Amino acid sequence: MPVTPADLAADAAAAFALGLRHAHLHPRDAEGAETLQPAFTDTTLAACRAAAPDMALGMGTGAWIAPGPAGRLADLEGWRRLPDYVSVNLNEPDAPEVMALMADRRIGVEAGLWSDADAMRFCALDLPPQTRILIEMPDTDDVDPEIDRIQARLSAAGRTEPVLLHGQGTSAWPCLRRAAREGHSSRIGFEDCDHLPDGTPAPDNAALIAAAAGIFRDAGRPLA
Repeated sequence: MPVTPADLAADAAAAFALGLRHAHLHPRDAEGAETLQPAFTDTTLAACRAAAPDMALGMGTGAWIAPGPAGRLADLEGWRRLPDYVSVNLNEPDAPEVMALMADRRIGVEAGLWSDADAMRFCALDLPPQTRILIEMPDTDDVDPEIDRIQARLSAAGRTEPVLLHGQGTSAWPCLRRAAREGHSSRIGFEDCDHLPDGTPAPDNAALIAAAAGIFRDAGRPLA
């Protein structure tokens, strides 16, 4: 599991060498815990940009990341090195405030939707176009009905942003295959799962990415 800035930078470079042009990061503090504190996010972004200067870098902003919702906005306001975009979960109460701050700082937003309820909230906010919509599925065997509901909700609301679809655990590879079939973006890494499509353990992120790239190429989809 890549944890240090050097580890994350090496994985970003490996992903770029495999044909990808976007990386999703979760910076860690000195003890290895996820953090949004500027001292650590700045170091991680600097290392990744040095290793893969032409790669777009995104970061998670989940409420579970220290220090949690109470200090999250203060940390985000303190960032000196900026990612190209962040993921913001619509199932978190202060998501609109986080999205507004990112817009003020000219940082793109992936609007994270875990359910039809999240999609309903997102559409009701009447937001301007976002960088893309991130449909995220939990670790479950049957994700298609919920994905269908989310997509129907977005379509009915006239939302036309690009979609990135990905899952966790057992849903990771089914979501990636569906994304390849439907022309969406996807992502894969140890955040999502630790196994290859045949169920064997993945030795590193590069192995997961190489397997995903094969699925996209088989579907006639270019990498980006």
